[in-house]
Amino acid sequence: MNGLRLTVLVGESDTWHHRPLFAEVVHRAHRAGLAGASVFRGVEGFGASSVVHTSRLLSLSEDLPVAIVIVDTEERVRAFLPDLEELLGEEGLAVLDPVEVIRPPGPGGNDHGGDGGGSGEAR
Repeated sequence: MNGLRLTVLVGESDTWHHRPLFAEVVHRAHRAGLAGASVFRGVEGFGASSVVHTSRLLSLSEDLPVAIVIVDTEERVRAFLPDLEELLGEEGLAVLDPVEVIRPPGPGGNDHGGDGGGSGEAR
């Protein structure tokens, strides 16, 4: 099945109304009915500021890169973009990639149903 992957890149210390920005993105994606969202914390990176943030140096470890990955149908992901634009403002970066969604076969060897072990399935 074809879908769309939305990857949102923000800093760990970025906030939305005193809440971590990555958490707000995940909760809004959930409320929007998207298939799933996962947050990954980076160990090193830099963005628009050109300052390298790394977990190896204590003085710079408070703003590590964070990636939020969402995969669903193109229609659902694109419908979520206005919410995301409101949240990001000048913070972060969003990238869209077409993907082919592959799920392991369900019980009995078919590919209809079963828990694929992921956080959700594209609808």
